[in-house]
Amino acid sequence: MTAEDHYYAGIDFFGEGKLDSAIEEYNRALELDPKLIDALHGLAQAYHASEDFHRTIEAARRILVLEPDDILAWTTISRAYQRLGMIPEAEEAGNKARILGWKQQLREQKPKAK
Repeated sequence: MTAEDHYYAGIDFFGEGKLDSAIEEYNRALELDPKLIDALHGLAQAYHASEDFHRTIEAARRILVLEPDDILAWTTISRAYQRLGMIPEAEEAGNKARILGWKQQLREQKPKAK
C-alpha cells in the first residue's frame, strides 16, 4: 500500500469513529511519506477527537515545520491549547492563524494587471 492508501484508510476509519485505527493508518502513511501534510492534518484531527491534545499540538507542529503558514495547523493548535486551559497560548496561535488568513485574503484581492 502507498502512503496515500493509508491516508485514505485513515479518513475512512475517522469517518466511522474508529479513532485508534485512523491514527494507526495516518502514522503508517507518514512512515512511508513523512511530508504528507494531509496525513499530518488527519492525525492531528484524530488526536483532537480522541481528546489527546498534547499529541494534537505535536502533530500540528510537524505540519508547521513543513509549511509554516498553514492556517489550519495554527487553528488546530489554538483549539488544543484552549481545551487544555492554556488560554494565552491558544490566543497566540489563534492570532497567528487570523493574521495568515488576512494575508491570504489580501493576496487574493490584489487587482490583476491590465
